[in-house]
Amino acid sequence: MNGCATGQAKITPGFRLPARYVIHTVGPVWHGGARGEAALLASCYRESLALATAHGLHTLAFPSISTGVYGYPIALAAEVAVSTVRGFSPDAGDALDVTFCCFSEADLGVYTALL
Repeated sequence: MNGCATGQAKITPGFRLPARYVIHTVGPVWHGGARGEAALLASCYRESLALATAHGLHTLAFPSISTGVYGYPIALAAEVAVSTVRGFSPDAGDALDVTFCCFSEADLGVYTALL
């Protein structure tokens, strides 16, 4: 696979997981927002969505990328995630069923307010 740069995404088979594929992406480390973090985070979601549609997938689940040890504030990250997913238009015209997986009730509250 040769690694994955921040903001990019790659796809592999799911092997023994219940998913056919796993899309890997590297989110940005939060440095206060002045180092292009929002653009890199949006790229993670866009590239993942593009890979999903290119492989004919109809469902996709996202964790809250970069909000763990990378320190991205949940409210800001969720805004990027939701707006990027909403703004994505698959070339094939097929809609994707996207699920946001939340680590905590507080994170769920942030996503629920945006959705």
